[in-house]
Amino acid sequence: MRRRLAFGLLVALAATCVIGSAAPIRILFMHHSTGANLIREGGVREGLSALGYEFSDHGYNEEGLFDPRGDPTGENFAVPDDNTDPDGWATVFAQPVVAPPANTLSWMLGYDVILFKSCFPTSNITDEEMLSDYKGYYLSIRAVVDRTPDRLFVALTPPPLVPNDTDPANASRAREWATYLTSREFLGGRKNLAVFDFFSLLAGADGTLRQEYRSDEWDSHPNQLANETIGPQLVDFVRQAIVDWRNAGG
Repeated sequence: MRRRLAFGLLVALAATCVIGSAAPIRILFMHHSTGANLIREGGVREGLSALGYEFSDHGYNEEGLFDPRGDPTGENFAVPDDNTDPDGWATVFAQPVVAPPANTLSWMLGYDVILFKSCFPTSNITDEEMLSDYKGYYLSIRAVVDRTPDRLFVALTPPPLVPNDTDPANASRAREWATYLTSREFLGGRKNLAVFDFFSLLAGADGTLRQEYRSDEWDSHPNQLANETIGPQLVDFVRQAIVDWRNAGG
């Protein structure tokens, strides 16, 4: 038994050396405040770095790009109007790809793996028309993903709101939105598109931020416990998405 375990360890170490001999996969996470907290409190940078990936992230335009050490670079990718709601992402993904990079999408495509998310206000879906619009925006994003098979895209469903910032109907539509993004209808078996269901990991049965994950009853930012719990899950999800993508020829 010990001999088999030792052999398995040697195989794993050999695989690690092979992976380590190639240029590291470069990951970019485009986010706002909830993403920054997830990175910082959830150990996302450390977890992905420990796997041999080169992880950078970009917050609000004012904050800009952070390098793999977590240091600000002084650069920003000029996200139009700093808008990372679904309509904002649709605008970004509709940009022309130019070299040298001169717009958000072109800078994003300088990385191998692109994570992107909307923040919690997106979960205040006030009617069916808004939900339908969201689907249209993401279908336009998906069309760009389909034309870019040499990049892996990982979307995060937006976090839920605290009860004081929503109502039952809006919260129900927010859950429906997360369900759609993680459905086969949207993903369609694509290997270069994955969706991490941040919403469902944070939401209670009523579609609002779970009590234990709230800082207070008026702040929809997930708290430290939420980030510490979910950060490692995001790391593992990204790792597996990369494995699947590479196995599919990405």
